[in-house]
Amino acid sequence: MKVALCVNQQTQRTVNVDMLKLLIVEDQVNLAENIFEYLSGDHYALDYAADGLTALHLVATQAYDVVILDLMLPGVNGFEIARRIREDLQCPTPVIMMTALGDINDKEKGFDSGADDYLVKPFELKELKLRIEALHRRHAPQKPILKAGDIVFNPGTLEVEFHGLKAEVSGTPARLFELLVRAYPSFLSHQALCDALWGADDDFEGKSLRTHIYILRKSLKEKLGQGMVKTVHGRGYRLEPPNAE
Repeated sequence: MKVALCVNQQTQRTVNVDMLKLLIVEDQVNLAENIFEYLSGDHYALDYAADGLTALHLVATQAYDVVILDLMLPGVNGFEIARRIREDLQCPTPVIMMTALGDINDKEKGFDSGADDYLVKPFELKELKLRIEALHRRHAPQKPILKAGDIVFNPGTLEVEFHGLKAEVSGTPARLFELLVRAYPSFLSHQALCDALWGADDDFEGKSLRTHIYILRKSLKEKLGQGMVKTVHGRGYRLEPPNAE
C-alpha cells in the first residue's frame, strides 16, 4: 500500500463521525506506510503530509482528533510546526511528537513547543496506537448519555445498562448500537447502517453487517439477558427494549 493513495482519505468517502481523524506528518515514506497499514480499518480516517508546510495547511483547513508529528522534517522542523499550530492557528488538537531525539532537553523543547506527548523512535506501532487513543480520550468532548426505553447507553464508556445489569460493547458493534439507540424507536435500513459505519462509497466486503449484528446481540444476551436488536425483515434493524415487566 502506498501512502500517496491514502492522502486525504476523508475527501474520497463519507467518514463516520465516530472515526478518529488523524494527520500523519512524516517524511520517511516507509515509516508512514507502516503506520497507515497498522492503523487502517474502520476506526481511523488518515491524512498524510511529508513536510511541515503541507501539515500546517491541512491543520488549518481540516479538523483532526490527533496529529502525529515527526521532528526532523524538510523545510520547517516539527518544533516550529507545533509552535505555529498552537500560536498562529490557535489549534488545540492533541499533538504526538515522534523522533529519534531522545535527550531530555529535546523532550523539554518539544513540550514547550506545544506537544502533548513525545514518542522516541524506534517504537512499537501498538504503543503509538495506545497513545493516540489515550490522548483522544483526554481531549474528546464528553458525549451525552443516551436512552431508549429502559436502555441506557454511555457513548463515552461504551457501557449499556438495563434494569441494573451492565454490559460493555466495543468496536463496530458499539458504533452500531449507538446508531440504533439514536434512531429509536425508528428502524435503520441495511444501507443506512453500512453508509454510517463504512462510508457510502467504501467497499465493505468482508465487513458483514449481519456478523456485527450477531456479535452485538450475543454480547447483550450474555450480559443483559436480552438481544435487544430486532430484524425488520426486508428493511433493516431497530432497537427493541424488552417490556419493563
